[in-house]
Amino acid sequence: MKRLLLPVLFLSAALFTAAQFSTDPPQQTALSREWPEYLGGPDRNHYSPLDQINASNVHKLQVAWEYHSRDSGQVQCNAIIVDGTLYGVTASNQVFALDAATGQEKWRYKESSKGGVNTLRGVTYWSDKDDKRILFGSGASLCAVDARTGALIPGFGTNGKASLKAGLGPTAADKFVISNTPGTIFGDLIIMPLRLSEGSDAALGYIQAFNVRTGQIAWVFRTIPNPGEFGYDTWPKDTYKNINVGGANNWSGMSIDRKRGIVYVPTGSAAFDFYGGNRKGQNLFANCLLALDAKTGKRLWHYQFVHHDIWDRDLPAPPNLVTLRMNGKTVDAVAQVTKTGHVFVFDRVTGKPLFPINEVPYPKSELPDEPTWPTQPVPSKPAPFARQTLSEADLNPYAENRDSLLAVYRRAKVGPFQPLGKTPTLVYPGLDGGAEWGGAAVDPDGIMYVNSNEMAWLLSLRETPKDEELAHLSPGERLYTVNCSVCHRPDRKGNPTSGYPSLVNISQRRDRDFVHKIITTGKGMMPGFTRLTEVEKQALVSFLFGDEKVEASSAKPGSKEPYVPYKFNGYTKFLDNKGYPGIRPPWGTLTAINLNTGEHLWQKPFGELKELTAKGIPQTGAESYGGPVVTASGLLFIAASKDGMFRVIDKKTGDVLWQTELPAAGYATPSTYEVNGKQYIVIACGGTKLGTRKGDSYVAFALP
Repeated sequence: MKRLLLPVLFLSAALFTAAQFSTDPPQQTALSREWPEYLGGPDRNHYSPLDQINASNVHKLQVAWEYHSRDSGQVQCNAIIVDGTLYGVTASNQVFALDAATGQEKWRYKESSKGGVNTLRGVTYWSDKDDKRILFGSGASLCAVDARTGALIPGFGTNGKASLKAGLGPTAADKFVISNTPGTIFGDLIIMPLRLSEGSDAALGYIQAFNVRTGQIAWVFRTIPNPGEFGYDTWPKDTYKNINVGGANNWSGMSIDRKRGIVYVPTGSAAFDFYGGNRKGQNLFANCLLALDAKTGKRLWHYQFVHHDIWDRDLPAPPNLVTLRMNGKTVDAVAQVTKTGHVFVFDRVTGKPLFPINEVPYPKSELPDEPTWPTQPVPSKPAPFARQTLSEADLNPYAENRDSLLAVYRRAKVGPFQPLGKTPTLVYPGLDGGAEWGGAAVDPDGIMYVNSNEMAWLLSLRETPKDEELAHLSPGERLYTVNCSVCHRPDRKGNPTSGYPSLVNISQRRDRDFVHKIITTGKGMMPGFTRLTEVEKQALVSFLFGDEKVEASSAKPGSKEPYVPYKFNGYTKFLDNKGYPGIRPPWGTLTAINLNTGEHLWQKPFGELKELTAKGIPQTGAESYGGPVVTASGLLFIAASKDGMFRVIDKKTGDVLWQTELPAAGYATPSTYEVNGKQYIVIACGGTKLGTRKGDSYVAFALP
């Protein structure tokens, strides 16, 4: 193991003097008694100074109000609350405003669903005197509406909408581009996350800042550099042309130090996610934490967490901006959680790691022309909050088919950063973490609270079929085989445990227009197939509905997608024959980490499978999506789990102080706020994910 030669540009704090001014709107303060920004504030710490609800009275919590949106389905929204008004979204991205004390609807922007039905995690508020705006992504547009009425603002972009493709260059015109995480405000700018395709047809994942007043592009940072730019030599020379490589985008959101004028931007992997033979090199600025001048987009420093990523190890959540006490000194720091279950901690100004990081050697790929990077960075502290290795002893002891699991395990490649190939690789933690998009909470003492998934996935590649190998299929079936079978399987039965529904007999559940729209715009984690022509879309729909006429089209499916020699065999969780994880519990955890020292304070199983508990099996934990909130009274509020419970936890011990069952699972981060002297805690309850029942409500709790 050798010490890391840091891929960081260090800067003197003196360089930031000119940027030390605040453009923070008055209501967007770190200690607000409302919840004016995504995840609570610019530091993304999920923290509130409220203390009315505490350990002595939390058992008295009751439902204060429940808002039914009449739009059922998964909702990942972390609602914001400004001036007594709660702003949120429905399952199909209809933005609404409620009276935060009563849950009564003030307005709803219903046209937002026309831009697609990808899961939206919230909205952004901006104001200047009487000009008050809500900004959010809808399809390929950034929309701005009046915060008081929900009406589009005519002077913003074109009739209230600006194109999210504006700064991505001409190759983005026919590509899938949306934003489902709220943007970050700096003065009159909003810096927007982007979600792209994860295939070889992905757009370039540039970071873009838009003018909040006009919708015009203010600056662009190229995450896949052009010739002459820093990082250009970490890619093949023509990669910037977006021929068969894209991505390196920020999709999970950002944090911002407005005093210093620095925005912290975590990026994802380059696309195609699982093969990098056509993007030889380290691949900056994919899988990086970027510290950018928020006013200009200039790079101040960066750190890369995965070199030449072929495991879909995107950075899953905004980093936390914290102030720590280390060696008797106060240090402003930035902490980034990862899918691998690590926390990396840096000096916020210079990018210097606050705990040593080692470059650890890992195996080479078995595939020709896939030059895996020889080492990957691993922090010495804090210790990982998810298991890093799996042995035969780690297989599920409760599984009826443990022998089958053992056989699969013995055939697979096992261990951190095992390259993907034709032999299945057991990737652990899985593609949804470790840490996921819900992110971590941090209190003012520098204690981090993070929920983690403990799920293994089996991943592999196959050679891309040649056109003649698909010639015997109808046009619609060829399209399905090339574009859809990876997730929904060749037999169309899907993989519901991994989140991919069956398409068998889809005509009995949905009409043709609905399916056509989903193919075009995407839904949930499915991207839209914008490269398909209208004729191809119609052929695909006809195949799914069982009424395709073979003579209807002679178009070659996927003809517009750049060629990559390997295809992904699909997202497959390592499960037993009952659908439970193939590894031993815990299957979900909640961990408290002291970032000042790097030591764990406690770790508990998080979530419950009630049918197993009833059989006498100890609490197993479960997959969770959405993060915790921590308050000044020493409480953690968290839903997130598959079991549909909402829990209040003692932050010092990890013990559950109170819990209640929600109308549907709350796959979201709660928000807490005060109105008229009363503290509320609200959670979006949409369910749907992981096979749970659907819901359409936001539920607010308060003391009597």
